[in-house]
Amino acid sequence: MLELRDIDLTRDPAAALHVKDEVVQVVFAATAGSLISLEGPNRYAAGDALISGATAERWSVSRDRFDAKYVPEGSTVAGADGAYRARPVPVLARQMHEAFTLARSAGGDVLNGTAGDWVLQYAPGDYGVVAQVRFARVYRAQRPGEDSPQRP
Repeated sequence: MLELRDIDLTRDPAAALHVKDEVVQVVFAATAGSLISLEGPNRYAAGDALISGATAERWSVSRDRFDAKYVPEGSTVAGADGAYRARPVPVLARQMHEAFTLARSAGGDVLNGTAGDWVLQYAPGDYGVVAQVRFARVYRAQRPGEDSPQRP
């Protein structure tokens, strides 16, 4: 199995910008804990967002990153449990053609991917893994003119 380390998708010609389009259900954790996503363990602290996606996957997002990534949907009040929509923030993504492992961050949880899954880079040193079926359902290529992070 390929072990990915110190990757930088900004320099990878096989990576491209994609945008998530999904409404998720969120519960804010009352205590610290962990959950197991399809890609591996997700440790979280009290106050972090525990997310259930449109494809029934579960994962956690730290509270300090949540507001930058999601906005309340419908009657949900910001900071309360309920429905949230992913902000249309482009992320770098690269499809992998063999099984792999990748740490979410330095010293963070190790995620696993299979051939066809996608590696996402949210920021330098901040990664995710998304199964091919889920990626096809909730991500789309960035449209011309949409805001995007700078690529060298």
